[in-house]
Amino acid sequence: MSAPPLDLQIRRAYDPPSSDDGTRILIDRLWPRGLRKDGAHIDHWLKDLAPSPAQRVWFGHEPERFAEFSKRYTAELDALADDSAALQTLGEALRAGRVTLLFAAHDPQINHARVLEDWLRRPHAWLSARKAK
Repeated sequence: MSAPPLDLQIRRAYDPPSSDDGTRILIDRLWPRGLRKDGAHIDHWLKDLAPSPAQRVWFGHEPERFAEFSKRYTAELDALADDSAALQTLGEALRAGRVTLLFAAHDPQINHARVLEDWLRRPHAWLSARKAK
């Protein structure tokens, strides 16, 4: 039996909140520059789902490094899959309804949020994190 599709979307943290966002989760390790915490409408800040500082610095948002960055970041996510409080929080939010993952990168296509979204949609990577407590 396969899991139901995830009601998941990604958006830039700087975009204004929308009524169809559901639970808004920031997935950056650093707070986005210039974004006021009191006006961000962020329900959770899951820093542990962001790439490690070493991967973030190495990638540097260089498009030619994106494929290798995706592999490295996916490996980091695989290592988190069995025991991560951040994934538990994300799983609970997804069971409750729509989730919008928020990121601060300028490029809407070449960023860690795309990699995380793809990883979350992989059944074998996501099964353990989606189990109810």
